Amino acid sequence: MNPARITLVTLGVADVARAVAFYEALGWKKSADSVESTAFMIGVGIVLALWNRDDMIADGGEGYLPRGSGSMALAVNFDSPEAVDAFYADAVAAGARPVKPPSKVFWGGHSGNFRDLDGHLWEVAHNPFWRLDEDGQLSLN
Repeated sequence: MNPARITLVTLGVADVARAVAFYEALGWKKSADSVESTAFMIGVGIVLALWNRDDMIADGGEGYLPRGSGSMALAVNFDSPEAVDAFYADAVAAGARPVKPPSKVFWGGHSGNFRDLDGHLWEVAHNPFWRLDEDGQLSLN
């Protein structure tokens, strides 16, 4: 059996071009495989798909879905509190809505939250108890 893994996360967005500009400002690279209604943004070890929200909902067959419900969060981990603060500032400068500015948290790390242009919740964190490999990938045992 192959190990469970996520290779693609798809976010429903109101305006694909606007979402592309936002994620490019945060370091994602737009793939040449992108099309008008769906952009594939290349990150380290994962691809983020930005799909026209109405098309995504229609394809999923569930009808109306609430925008940015907060029942899920995407996370980016960094190797220092300073890197967390810098990424958070870049996200806000690119148009993200601040939710919780980065600060020391009860479990001993440093984290904050923002919502992207379409209301998707992101956490940015430094966990001093976790190791990131040379590519910035989380290494858990």
